[in-house]
Amino acid sequence: MLFGASQGDNRSGPSNARVTVLPDQTIDGSGYISVPFIANVKATNRTPTQLAGDITNRLKNIAHDPQVLVKLSRNATSYVTVVGDVVNSNRMQLSARGERLLDALASAGGVRQPIDKITLQVTRGDKVVALPLETVIRDPRQNVPLRAGDVVTALFQPYSFLALGATGKNQEINFEAQGISLAQALARAGGLEDSRADAQGVFVFRMEDANALNWPDQPARTTADGKVPVVYRLDLHDPNSFFIARNFMMDNKDLLYVSNAPVTELQKVLNLVFSAAYPVLTGVQVTR
Repeated sequence: MLFGASQGDNRSGPSNARVTVLPDQTIDGSGYISVPFIANVKATNRTPTQLAGDITNRLKNIAHDPQVLVKLSRNATSYVTVVGDVVNSNRMQLSARGERLLDALASAGGVRQPIDKITLQVTRGDKVVALPLETVIRDPRQNVPLRAGDVVTALFQPYSFLALGATGKNQEINFEAQGISLAQALARAGGLEDSRADAQGVFVFRMEDANALNWPDQPARTTADGKVPVVYRLDLHDPNSFFIARNFMMDNKDLLYVSNAPVTELQKVLNLVFSAAYPVLTGVQVTR
């Protein structure tokens, strides 16, 4: 309600005041409402009292002793849907305060799995954006404001890679949603086996997007979903490779392979020869 001194309509308020009742104003996507005479006014992250004070100050230049009353009228359509691996899936109503991503998660009782295994996905119209929950908690800039109609999905995604070859473990190894480096992956796989690993033969096999790298020529072959098979090789004889390994991030479903050293293959042949010759020598000695 806007109150301004006038000799006109006396239907409410003081005898010398004119009362103007505005229809409900909807906060737009930029956080503003439209007020006659003063155009747009920022409404998000403000209480009704703060908003009324701002409107009053702007009206002082065009009305005598203006008084403004702002009341919060909830919009039944201003909801955010929270689903996925949360304690209680729900529809959270948005307020003028401007709820953010973590507010929506809290309204659903939080997540049921460890936070380092959860990815948050926000669907807004036809756009979908995903980010590890741990990143949202660590970086306040990623805790974005929500809009009516958003869908927040908590996804339990235990990312993993396969470790094969001359490593301490040959198995599928899980890692956090925020990712790990190649150096960390090697450590979790038990490192390189000293007795048989080739330090020049550390490979990562990955299915890359066709536009992920600056190809000198367009890849000749891609999979049905537009992926390109790519093999990365690391030579740990070069000290610079250890810095590369710290900055090279593993992807979900990568295959980490460490080849055997050439001397290991020779050792296998020699072992085979000796294992075949030993029974013959033993038989000769027994016969004599």
